[in-house]
Amino acid sequence: MSARPPLASGPHGPNALRPLLDTVLDALEAGTRARRGPLPAGGPRTVAARLRAAVGDVLPDEGDPEALRDLVRAFAEGAADPAHPLCAAHLHCPPLAVATAADLAAGALNPSLDSWDQAPAASALEDLVTRALAREAGLADALVTTGGTEANQLALLLAREAHGPALRLVCGANAHHSLPRAAWLLGLPQPLVLPAPGGTLDPAALDTALTGLPGPLLVAATAGTTDAGLIDPLPQIAARCAAHGARLHIDAAYGAGLLFSDRHRAKLTGLHTADTATLDLHKLGWQPVAAGLLAVKDPRDLTALRHRADYLNADDDTDAGLPDLLGRSLRTSRRPDILKIAVTLKTLGRTGLGRLVDQVCALAQDFAGLVHGHPAFELHGRPTLSTVLFRPADAPDDTVAAVRRALLTDGRAVLGRARLDGRLWLKATLLNPAARPDDLAALLHLVAAHPVEGHTPG
Repeated sequence: MSARPPLASGPHGPNALRPLLDTVLDALEAGTRARRGPLPAGGPRTVAARLRAAVGDVLPDEGDPEALRDLVRAFAEGAADPAHPLCAAHLHCPPLAVATAADLAAGALNPSLDSWDQAPAASALEDLVTRALAREAGLADALVTTGGTEANQLALLLAREAHGPALRLVCGANAHHSLPRAAWLLGLPQPLVLPAPGGTLDPAALDTALTGLPGPLLVAATAGTTDAGLIDPLPQIAARCAAHGARLHIDAAYGAGLLFSDRHRAKLTGLHTADTATLDLHKLGWQPVAAGLLAVKDPRDLTALRHRADYLNADDDTDAGLPDLLGRSLRTSRRPDILKIAVTLKTLGRTGLGRLVDQVCALAQDFAGLVHGHPAFELHGRPTLSTVLFRPADAPDDTVAAVRRALLTDGRAVLGRARLDGRLWLKATLLNPAARPDDLAALLHLVAAHPVEGHTPG
């Protein structure tokens, strides 16, 4: 009889996992020590060569019992670590330990949310949590997605199914790239993209554009732009949509976390007016990827996603009371991302999550103050969320770009880039609530002191 394989779940699963967890944690620690910074040094070719050497033969004839330790160590050594205070380029948050631990349970049990008999508790939990989060946004129901891009695509799909294939997207130049891309993917007419002076959609310009524009129309506003963390004037935009009979989608992938904060929640005034809204808790929610949602005002819109596959949701099964899960996503196999979200909400509560939101927003204000007070730098503007745009004063764009790449190649700091007002800016996206003022000063010092000459990606 062959040996029993060490499976992650079942009666023997915990015993099989326990020593492996020690191995993983030790390897993560060793890899982080070897990296010695927020990013591996050397640039793309150097990092790839180091990883190839660590992996060796990807599919050897005989298995290697040290593979878990060696590959996790190499993976950690070559990672961009969002928990490092000088890793501040993207909407890439350091996940909470409790959320990551919950994700382990989801991976071990491996439920798939395409039929109730594969995920009994997961389907019930998803129903509870998605509705609660939708209510928090002033809406009725929500679907779990892989992130903002999938949520935006679903929003356009639901709008198309409600209003027909002639639906035209109207959005600002500040909108996320996934919105016009979704219009292309769904075969919709060419979107009307309006200028966004100052980084936000102008309601007066929107009103002018909507006047006389043949419908049906879908206006997409943004609550937390990717480049600068700015929020469109949502109440005014909603009023224009109502006046012209246009449907409204609000992409709050970045800004949705403000809902937890008493101090900042008012910035999302008007979110409840949306027909659909994108929320994303792997940004200002500190979840491991993925943790996106699409919230809807009218649950009847979701009937467009209904689909029948007899082996998953036969009529007689649903008539007998088994939940039909296929209409909750365009995906079939779907992991229970809701567990980590539920554990986080229950563990921290609104107050705990709100405190984290307040901390990173305050960090952004502190960093903006440092930039503003430094004669070698120019600040784009005071932050709305946790993003700060700045640049070396009087530097040409190619110098700004070269400073960023030099820091990346050295593995010393991870900053993003954004082009606004016709110029290139360095972008600090501050999502690490454990970062401190000294870290912010160190980041600014690195940018100020870093030489540019002689640095090219490895």
